[in-house]
Amino acid sequence: MLFQFGLTVIIFIGVFLYYSIKLNDIGDVDNVTASKTNFKDIVLVKDTLVEAPDKLKAENFESKVDNREFKNKTSPIGEKYVKSDVEVTGPKINPNKNNFSDIGKKLEVQNLQPMKDHGDTNMRKKDVTQVQKKYPIHLAVVACGERLDDTMVLLKSALLFTSSPLMFHIFAENSLLSKFEEQINLWPETTRKKNGYHIYNLSFPNGDQKEWQSLFKPCASQRLFLPTLLSDVDALIYVDTDVLFLRSLDDLWHFFGKFNSTQLVALSPESEDSATGWYNRFSRHPFYGELGVNSGVMLMNLTRLRTSDWMESMLKFYKDFKLKITWGDQDLINIYFYYNPDQLYVYSCEWNFRPDHCMYGSVCKEAEVEGISVLHGSRGVWHSEKEPAFKAFHFVIKEFAIGYGDMKDLVKKLEREITKTKYTQCGKLSKLFTKQIERIANTTNNL
Repeated sequence: MLFQFGLTVIIFIGVFLYYSIKLNDIGDVDNVTASKTNFKDIVLVKDTLVEAPDKLKAENFESKVDNREFKNKTSPIGEKYVKSDVEVTGPKINPNKNNFSDIGKKLEVQNLQPMKDHGDTNMRKKDVTQVQKKYPIHLAVVACGERLDDTMVLLKSALLFTSSPLMFHIFAENSLLSKFEEQINLWPETTRKKNGYHIYNLSFPNGDQKEWQSLFKPCASQRLFLPTLLSDVDALIYVDTDVLFLRSLDDLWHFFGKFNSTQLVALSPESEDSATGWYNRFSRHPFYGELGVNSGVMLMNLTRLRTSDWMESMLKFYKDFKLKITWGDQDLINIYFYYNPDQLYVYSCEWNFRPDHCMYGSVCKEAEVEGISVLHGSRGVWHSEKEPAFKAFHFVIKEFAIGYGDMKDLVKKLEREITKTKYTQCGKLSKLFTKQIERIANTTNNL
């Protein structure tokens, strides 16, 4: 009995000493961390400053606290960025929780900081509502591979026909980042002062990055993750790199004001003709409506998307249907709106006019009335002889100089080049290509 009592006392004393030492150790660690942490030892993760990993310590950082600017820093994903708005205080969080979690859990992703940044960065903090645009129109594009030139022509078309300030969000692979900045710096000074841009590296869910990046067109699936990547942007227009604007983005932005209380996204139909439609004839997965929708021109209310199950659904649908999808992220978008049709606003084909709308005759009736508002050069028509009218239009916009041209002169060049293609079905509709630009030419002269 005495032996058992003594053994119990020894065990009790051992446990007491263990926890006493453990608590002291924790206190010592907190004190050391508090004394050593400074602006040279922190990084920005989801708008919160956290202690940097050892390899990112003070020797790699240069801080300027007075103007809230950190230069030559390394972001939490290991990429450099030039400028960002940061708070100088804030609670610490676990930097390992800034990536996508498993399906079924709340998805989180790092709030990206631009790697290259130009313009009033505070404009990103002033949200635009879906009803009234008070600040710059946000336009997002994703470019990989040989898409630099096409993207620059796309951005030029937006600048040529839009009077409101624009904020470009350009996602690109590493090899293109500096090239985009070089090209943008060639724009006239007045254009660069009026508009802004952010350039980001690509970011995909951990573990499946290669799959997502190679899904259909290179990197196009990046658009699926914009709601969490751009967590301080309220709404934006996403477009493929093979798109050209023939009309002010103000008019396209206007559709946000037509959303009802449940709608998150606006898209145009994939087809107007069931006899030639892809989804109704060949699809092996669910799709929206009778003919599906095309994702090349996409209005995204990011605020609403962030509160929906959009992100979780995309990962789930990819897992369930990846062996049955043909058009990558567009198919996943169609599957989503098949199950959530009340969340989609559909606008007409004039805002996403593709070769399918004219190659066998005119099938976009809205364009016959209003003219083409957005030209989508799908199927590689910018650089082939498949549809000469599309190629001619792209060539004229590419060669036209921002800030040094006359709108009426641009219309004449477009009419002259497209008229040469009247031996094709699309060329016969040449007036549709220039109708909106002629309207702009009647109200302004210089570009």
